[in-house]
Amino acid sequence: MLWKTKPKLDILNSTIPNTLNESMGVEFIEVGDDYIKASMPVDKRTVQPMGILHGGANVALAETLGSVASLFCIENPGQKAPVGVEINANHLRPATKGQVTGTVKAIRIGRSMHVWNIEIHDEQGRLTCVSRLTVAIVDRRK
Repeated sequence: MLWKTKPKLDILNSTIPNTLNESMGVEFIEVGDDYIKASMPVDKRTVQPMGILHGGANVALAETLGSVASLFCIENPGQKAPVGVEINANHLRPATKGQVTGTVKAIRIGRSMHVWNIEIHDEQGRLTCVSRLTVAIVDRRK
């Protein structure tokens, strides 16, 4: 199993209130041995003026998934913290309604850096966005 501490859906979802994730309607929906999934609506909160899912919403979902996943891969989460340092995204097809679901999986987990792959699919299972996130593991501020 990938996780140092197994993520639990109730704990993941308890971090959403009063954050960007709440504003966008993000919800964590599944945790596996080596992945986490979250969904997000395609609605007035997440679309751009042409009525398609905003690329920035895809990126926010991807960074949320990768950063949260990193937290559960840290040996000493009380002393170390994950900080996103680079993200890219390829928007492959538009999403115009329903929900999208992102799945994060590790590419590499090191002591000081994690690299994640995030795939976002629409309700028909079509790949709409693929993203890669690099996370630095830094000392927590006191």
